[in-house]
Amino acid sequence: MEIPSSLLSLSLVLLFSFVLATSADVHENFVQCLTSHSQNATSISQIIYTPNNSSYTSVLDFSIRNLRFLTPETPKPLVIITPSNESHIQVAIICARNYGLQIRIRSGGHDHEGLSYVSHVPFFILDLINLRSVSVDVESSTAWVQAGATNGELYYSIAEKSKTLAFPAGTCPTVGVGGHISGGGYGMILRKFGLAADNVIDARIIDVNGGILDRESMGEDLFWAIRGGAGGSFGVVIAWKIKLVPVPSIVTVFKVSRTLEQNATMLLHRWQYIADKIDNDLVIATDITRVNSSEEGNKTVQVSFISLFLGRVDELLPLMQKNFPELGLVKEDCREMSWIESTLYIAGFSSGTSLDVLLDRTPDPRISFKVKLDYVKEPISKIGLEGIWKMLKEEEGAAARIITIPYGGKMSEIPESETPFPHRAGNIYHIAYAVNLEEGVELSNRYIDWTRRLYSYLAPYVSKSPREAYANYRDLDLGQNNDKGNTSYAQASIWGVKYFKNNFKRLVHVKTMVDPSNFFRHEQSIPAVSPWGKKRGN
Repeated sequence: MEIPSSLLSLSLVLLFSFVLATSADVHENFVQCLTSHSQNATSISQIIYTPNNSSYTSVLDFSIRNLRFLTPETPKPLVIITPSNESHIQVAIICARNYGLQIRIRSGGHDHEGLSYVSHVPFFILDLINLRSVSVDVESSTAWVQAGATNGELYYSIAEKSKTLAFPAGTCPTVGVGGHISGGGYGMILRKFGLAADNVIDARIIDVNGGILDRESMGEDLFWAIRGGAGGSFGVVIAWKIKLVPVPSIVTVFKVSRTLEQNATMLLHRWQYIADKIDNDLVIATDITRVNSSEEGNKTVQVSFISLFLGRVDELLPLMQKNFPELGLVKEDCREMSWIESTLYIAGFSSGTSLDVLLDRTPDPRISFKVKLDYVKEPISKIGLEGIWKMLKEEEGAAARIITIPYGGKMSEIPESETPFPHRAGNIYHIAYAVNLEEGVELSNRYIDWTRRLYSYLAPYVSKSPREAYANYRDLDLGQNNDKGNTSYAQASIWGVKYFKNNFKRLVHVKTMVDPSNFFRHEQSIPAVSPWGKKRGN
């Protein structure tokens, strides 16, 4: 563990000289602590932003991806810190502990409930945007990537060094790898290689005491917990060492869309029986939206089958003819390209878009939205699907989108206790449903309610006991911790078991060992329960 003697001295001095300050003074004392105890006061002053700073608003807003949390009423941080080296984070943690500020850790800003940049108690944002270097070692097929880098920046850096190496992370290029990998991280090659978190071989994390730990010094329990236990609970992950995976120089993609009038219901129903069992080199996802019907004035539902195949089109076509002939895939539907080009295709960029777009951290456009996610273990009946179509034809359905991602393959081979992410064998696919929100509180709430009604409707068709959820698709409707951090194991289990199943117990145990004071916390962070043996059944 690397803890400079100056930080140890600082921690002791502050612990014994701490004076309760009024909330109005807290941020001033916090900033003074940062500058006075930094190794370079000039350097750290350049990465501190308070509401009095002219750049405060632009720095805050830049990485807010959900406009639902960009309103005048949204609580704002007392301070934003954009560290440029590890010592800035160490000092920030120790000063925050001693002046009672809660920390929010932001890498890309895609937390669906805004938990990486919003809190209802006094807080500061640790924005990792300046810590985004990527170092690729082709010979060992590994890379070190800092937590502030995005998926796009990581993919771009890999492609600069190799056309036949990849990483099985997400399809959105502006997502930050810090939070993405912390919660699992799925993408279009998950059936071949598993999740992003399944391909982490080392990490660097700064703990509650300001110590910098790697896999060896943190121990296997904490290393297990940070690979799928979701961000913001155990410390500040500053870098991941990842295993890169082999891909062919040419892959094949296709997108085939069918409406209800073109047998979309039958096709999606059939898809459920083959999507998780087909060749592991092939992922066929679906994107479901409401569209205008060919009949004037009517609405219909369109199901788009979007695929990535790790091989050539001449290999794909017989595979599809054998397993999913109903789709009627032909060579003209397909395009061959490199894996890095496929990341642009899957992300929705038009043909010919420069790879440089992967380096653009600005999403276009930003929207206000609410999202939920379920796991499907048995095929939904045609009648069940028709009930979903009925809801999509409601007024709110015009702003909705439903995405399904098939599992099976490598996802079924990895034991559910291997990492905190437990959604492995037995899942055919996950179904995520989001709605873009209209302006105004009343309209916004009505659209949010639509997602809750769809959630209720799907109850008979999805996982049960528990009804599983995905930690990277935060949903505060499932439950949340108390603001003061004194959440019981029983209360946290309401949402925790949905995200982590039986792994939740081990996560709480690890949390209690490494952060017993529960400094790293938010509305759905893993709680510290101490003494563990006494309170685990509360």
